[in-house]
Formats: sequence, structure tokens, C-alpha cells
Amino acid sequence: MRTLRPPSPRAIGVAAVLLIWFGLSVWSLIELRINVATFADSIGNATAFIARIFPLDFPPLGEILAMTGQTLAIVTCATALSVVLSYFIALAAARNTSPGTPLRWLARAAIVITRAIPELVLAILFLRMFGLGGLAGILALGIHSVGMVGKMYADAIEETDEGPRDALRTAGATWWQQISGAVVPQAMPAFVATALHRFDINLRASVILGYVGVTGIGMELSLAMRTLDYQRGMALALFVVALCVVVELISGAVRSSLLGGNDGERRPWWKRIGRSRWVTEGPRNTGARRDSKGQLKVDPPWTPQRIRTTVFVGLALVGLCASIWASGIDFSRTMDGLSDAGTTLALFFPPGTGGIWEELVTQLIVTVQIALAATLLGLILAVPVGIFAARNVSPSPSIAKGFRIFIVTVRGIPDLIIAIIFIVVTGLGATAGALALSVGAVGLLSKLIADSIEETDVRVQHAVSTGGATRVQTFVAATLRQSAPSLVAHLFYQLDVNVRSATLLGVVGAGGIGFYLMNAARVMQFDVVTTIVLMVFAVVMIIEGTAMWMRRAMS
Repeated sequence: MRTLRPPSPRAIGVAAVLLIWFGLSVWSLIELRINVATFADSIGNATAFIARIFPLDFPPLGEILAMTGQTLAIVTCATALSVVLSYFIALAAARNTSPGTPLRWLARAAIVITRAIPELVLAILFLRMFGLGGLAGILALGIHSVGMVGKMYADAIEETDEGPRDALRTAGATWWQQISGAVVPQAMPAFVATALHRFDINLRASVILGYVGVTGIGMELSLAMRTLDYQRGMALALFVVALCVVVELISGAVRSSLLGGNDGERRPWWKRIGRSRWVTEGPRNTGARRDSKGQLKVDPPWTPQRIRTTVFVGLALVGLCASIWASGIDFSRTMDGLSDAGTTLALFFPPGTGGIWEELVTQLIVTVQIALAATLLGLILAVPVGIFAARNVSPSPSIAKGFRIFIVTVRGIPDLIIAIIFIVVTGLGATAGALALSVGAVGLLSKLIADSIEETDVRVQHAVSTGGATRVQTFVAATLRQSAPSLVAHLFYQLDVNVRSATLLGVVGAGGIGFYLMNAARVMQFDVVTTIVLMVFAVVMIIEGTAMWMRRAMS
């Protein structure tokens, strides 16, 4: 008779952390009064709001095209800036390309810091330096994006095959030739896919920057909502949603084309890239030669794929040049702003409390409550959506496709717009913020859950079902068990995202410490702004540390 083993300390620790998270989340729901009674009390406000937004008042076509062009130009320039910065930072941060350990740790620190500072705070800083316009938005979105893009680029570089690089090293290639000839070709599909994904995120983030003075659709939306012109405001909001969905569909199609792969493959995307013959076999039979000085030169063949890639790069460069022109950068003010950079930065240090330390701590707790409540609500809704969106467990391909379309649509709605709607319906406060973030969590979590389920090993599922298990038993015993570590990681990642987002939504009155962040910036108490950023950073680091431990414990 086989005896059951007692659970390991790690398993007990994982269960304890999950129970603590669940308990705190339920406590947050109770504290924020998110219940059926709250929704019932808000029915009247919802009805009145719907009556006030119709008929929708869209701006003239010329105006809306100009706003759209300026917003897309700012987002394009910001994404391009993040790609350039992240490329060099990722080379320094990746273990297989970093020249040394100190530089690697410095690069990793830069990635963490840029991700921790909200783009709104960066926009406030750069608006102070360069004034109103597109430059502040470009720098804010671009630098903040390094936190995500740099990390994913470094991960993609570390996943590259060492074989091609060893071949070039043996042939006498320099370090840069090894990087450009072996590492970059393998990681390039991931680089492009990450840039396109970040473009989607930056487009949604650009809306909130309009509330602090960055030009584009966001500024016009903020002006309409502040003047209670709901007909114009909701018309712009609807247009932004449609624009975000269209852009995400286009970038998603491009990403799928670049990543390729068979739907039957369940390997992560970063392991399915860069497997062309030239990449895997190195410079052999690809035109490798030495120049007159004896330096190795590697010329990959001009295949149809390389020609197509070259055309895409050319079009991207043309688009970038057009975006720089359309973003309305005032280069004359740029030099003045750079000369005053030291004075401007001095305003943010040393950190101060403005005499409201206890209130800041209280509001930080409220921000965490918003994030916890939104994550739990989002998870409850995202689990069934993610399951039905996964092609390997969905009842039919058409159902999976329908749920995938639903996920894309929800993800395309900026959190700010959802927050504005809930604020009008439920009133100012943390309740509106939690409900808004829970909707956004459905979009992100369901996609992550569906992807994790699709990446499970189908052979295990077939083995269980062959033994006579039902569909539900196969899902629980094989699919869910394999994807459990990924699901827990996604849960804490969503909590991390919600803490940051809850801080930003406070700008429009959705509760939490973000309201005090915006007020401190408006009255030029920049030392208080620094304190608030450090407080949120500490919370995020605690969440990330917990998530890292959970991943190691469940691996």
C-alpha cells in the first residue's frame, strides 16, 4: 500500500501565499463596497449618463484626422526610441552578450527603474523641461517602454542558439560581427513582434498623457470630459477604442506572420524564431568572405524573405521620418530644456511629504485594494474566457475564434476610458477604479490564460484521455496541471500591472494615491511626486519579489 507524501515546504508556502492573496482580495472588495447593492444604486446614474451622451458629437473629419495623425506620430516616435535604447541595453543585460557582470547588473537596473517610473510622471518631468507638445509624450512613452521592451529583448537574446555565433567566432569574427551575424538574425522576429506589441500599449497609454498636456486625441478627450461635454467626449472615446482595436488587429496579424510556426507547436514563441538555415548553420555557403584587410564579411543570400524584410524596413524608416515631422517637435525649445535639465531634476529631490504622509500611506493602501479587487474580479471572468479561447480545449474552432475576437476587443479599450464611464455611473472614488481595471484585466488575463493552455504538451492530454478520462477530467488532470505555474505567474503579473494602472487612474478621480500625485504636480510639489513614485515602486518590488519566488517554488 502506497503512502501519501506530505506536502513539501515550498508547496505549503505557495498555498499560503495564494490564500493570503485571496483573503486580501476579498477584504478589498468589501472595503471598496463592490457588491450588488452598489450596482443597483448606480442604475439611475447609468440611465442618465446614456441619455446625456446621445447624439454623439464627432469632430469634423479634418480635425479628427489631424488629432489621429499627431497621436500616431507621437506613439511611433516613442516606440522607435524605446527600440533603439532597448537594443543596446538588452545586449548589456543578456548573459550571453554582456561584456561583464557589472555592466549586466547596471543594464538590468535600468530596465527595472524605467519600468517602475510611470509614464505620467515622466511626462510631467519632460513637460516641465520642454513645454507643451509632442516631445514630452515621446520621451515619456519611449523611456518607460524600455522597462518592458528591454527585458523582452534581453530574454530573446538569451534564448538564441550559440551554434551560429560559435561558427563566426571560430572564423575570426569580432564581437560586433558575431552579434550582427548570428544573434540579431535569430532574435529579430521577437524584436519586431515586441515593438509592435509595445506600439499597441503606447497607443492606449497616450490617451492618459493628454490629461497633463501631451497633444493628440488624449488632450481633446480630457478637455471634453472636464467641461462635461459628454457627447463630444464619448464620441472621441468611441473613436479611440475603434482605433486601438484596428491597430491591435493589424499588429497582431503582422506578429503572426513574422513568428510563423505551426499551430500544433506548443513551444514558447521565443523558441520558435530564427530557425532559418542560414541562422542555424552559420556563415557556411552564405557568401562569407574576407575583405582586403582580412576582416571577415558575412553576406546572407538575397532570398525573397530578405527582400521582403528590406522593403518593410525601408517603409518603416519612411514612416518614422514622417512621424518625426508630424509630431510637432519644437527643436528650438529642446536645447533650452536640456540646458535646464539639472535645475528641473533638482526640483524632484530630495523627496518630501508635503505634511500629508499619513494620508499618502492611507491612499497607497487604497491603491493596493483597487489592484487586488480588480485582479480577483478579472480572474473570475478571465478563466472561462481564456479556456474557451484556447484552441486545444475549446469545444470548436469557431468558438475559440469568437472568444479571441472578444479578447482583442476588450484589450483595445484603454483603461482610462472605462474608468471615465464608471466614474460617471458610480461616482468618484476607488470603486470606479477597481471596476475599470477589472475589465482591463479580463482582456490581458484571458489572453495569457489561453496562450498558456495552448502551450501545454498535447501528448499528456492524449495519454490521459486514452485511459478513459472524460473531457473535463483530462482538462483538470493534464492541461490545468501543466499550465498551473504559468497561471500563477500571470496572476501576479496582472496584480503588478493593476498597481501601476491604479496609480494612473487616480488622475481622473478613480481613487487611490494617483489623485495626490496629480495634485502635487499641479501645485509644483515635485518632491511629493518623488515620494509617491518611491512608495509605489516599493509595493511593485514586493509583488515582483513574491512572483519570482512563486515561479521558482512551482518550477
